[in-house]
Amino acid sequence: MKLLLKIAGGLVALVLVAAIGLYTWFWGAPVGVNNYINKATLSVAMDSPELMTQLGLIDNTPLDFHSGKLADYTKAGDDKSLAKLRKLRAGLDKYGPDGLEGQELLSYQIVAWFFDDLLRQAEFEHGGYRINQISGVTVDLPQFLTDAHVIINEKSARRYVSRVEEFGRVLKEVRVRVEEDRAAGVIPPDFIIDKAVAGMEAFIKGGATENVLVTTLPARLDKVEKLSDAAKQDLIAQTTAAVETGVIPGYEALIALMKEMRAEATHDAGIWHIPDGDRIYAAALKSNTTTDMTADEIHALGLSEVARIEAEMEAILAASGRTEGTLSERIDALMTDPEQAFTNDEAGRQEMLDYLAELNGEVMAKAGDYFITLPTQPLEIVRVPEYAQDSSAGGYYTGPALDGSRPGRFYINLKNTADNPRWTLPTLLYHEAAPGHHFQISAAQLITGVPMIRKFSPFNAYTEGWALYAERMASTDMGMYADDPLGDLGRLKAEMFRAVRLVVDTGMHAKHWSREEAIDYMRAKTGQTEAEVTREIERYVVWPGQATAYKTGQLAILAARARAEAALGDTFDLKEFHETVLGNSAMPLGILDRVVDDWIAAKKAAAN
Repeated sequence: MKLLLKIAGGLVALVLVAAIGLYTWFWGAPVGVNNYINKATLSVAMDSPELMTQLGLIDNTPLDFHSGKLADYTKAGDDKSLAKLRKLRAGLDKYGPDGLEGQELLSYQIVAWFFDDLLRQAEFEHGGYRINQISGVTVDLPQFLTDAHVIINEKSARRYVSRVEEFGRVLKEVRVRVEEDRAAGVIPPDFIIDKAVAGMEAFIKGGATENVLVTTLPARLDKVEKLSDAAKQDLIAQTTAAVETGVIPGYEALIALMKEMRAEATHDAGIWHIPDGDRIYAAALKSNTTTDMTADEIHALGLSEVARIEAEMEAILAASGRTEGTLSERIDALMTDPEQAFTNDEAGRQEMLDYLAELNGEVMAKAGDYFITLPTQPLEIVRVPEYAQDSSAGGYYTGPALDGSRPGRFYINLKNTADNPRWTLPTLLYHEAAPGHHFQISAAQLITGVPMIRKFSPFNAYTEGWALYAERMASTDMGMYADDPLGDLGRLKAEMFRAVRLVVDTGMHAKHWSREEAIDYMRAKTGQTEAEVTREIERYVVWPGQATAYKTGQLAILAARARAEAALGDTFDLKEFHETVLGNSAMPLGILDRVVDDWIAAKKAAAN
């Protein structure tokens, strides 16, 4: 749509067609399950202007109703959205599953599971920590405003100002919710409060004129054609005023509240210590693994995988002559090997970005031998914004906008280049970019004839499982480490990290491990730096169950592949298997098993 809107002669017609189409799609009576799902998911998305912008469908078009707004964060707003979700879920059953087949049946199954999961999570009104060191409005909204909100003209710039003004309102609403959580007995651990307060204080340090919401704006406005200097100064002044009068006071109020709560906090890391904690964790495991595995089963699986990976790492270290010391000590030595280091300055950071781009080019040159569909969307490799790097993960991926206004982005944390020596980078690249998240998310966006929700990836076990599978595939299938044993050790180190996650996540949240026990275990098994491990463990504290998605998903995909190879023998085609897994979009693992089994059956039938 964005491209077509530039064609002056077709502008009026396009707007009319789009408006009529949207009206019919959303307000008209649904015809069939796909139309109902589109209507239902759009209805849910419309409650979140932030989500609408992240989707990148209609921002800065004549249909844009949302990009000057932020969502309602009050309890009343949540209750209204929950009531809508219940009604939409009940309505879905009028369209299936009876009488459906093929992609329509698959769409019904995926969306029914997704809606049911949202309702399970919503059962717990006080189920987590709204303010923490790594997520929530105080962390997410600044990056949303500086990265996701696209400024292309004066109107979109003024909508940015409006959103910064709205930010002050959001902070007040969230403060009320934190007080409600506190009254219900939900108080974050003392160390989480400390990190959250430190992050908020750092964000407002220097006042409005030094705030990232203001300092990033001039360069963005300079890219807008035909915007006068007077208009630029006016926009900057309005943004500065909004930060001064709304955002900074909002942060200060939250800081004061969190410091009050610090006196009531315990040092307990697990979610078990808050009311309904065990049930909250069970629901989180189901949501993140999309299985019915218990915490005990996941813990045992993690211990088993740790033992297997340790043995494979030992073999590579021994073959390279590195036999002295514990596994952790030898990994530590490699992590600090000067030959593997990038200098911790701007030149070294740029060298790291260039090396990652080179690796991406190498894997893309081979990708056509292993995949039928390759991404058409561009990929950028960029650093994590400096204001977010203290609490950010080592790397992460955000998908491209559907309208092409934003590419897929692999963010690498460059605060300390020592966290990512050269031998560890290939696997990080294969996970986040090609053939990992960028392939999977791009493939989902290219699917046609399915409801819009299937172009996105709301299932961690599938998405993270694929990325971890992609790391392994780069080694065992694509031969990316054929002449790089240390790179393959980096792959095993990354896989060990994910296996350890199964142990420490269930350890803290189900077996009452302390923060320190979890840190010590992860340090001993991964050889990662103390600072890096501490950031990770504290992330699992505030995101219970999320860390269990990776290995459960990877092992499910590997099991499905092994099942297909055994059933099809010489007729097994790896490219077709990948097309089956990626070409049907993200889904719960049990549904993925059925999709693969249907493909196996179809292949057998065709052979006969």
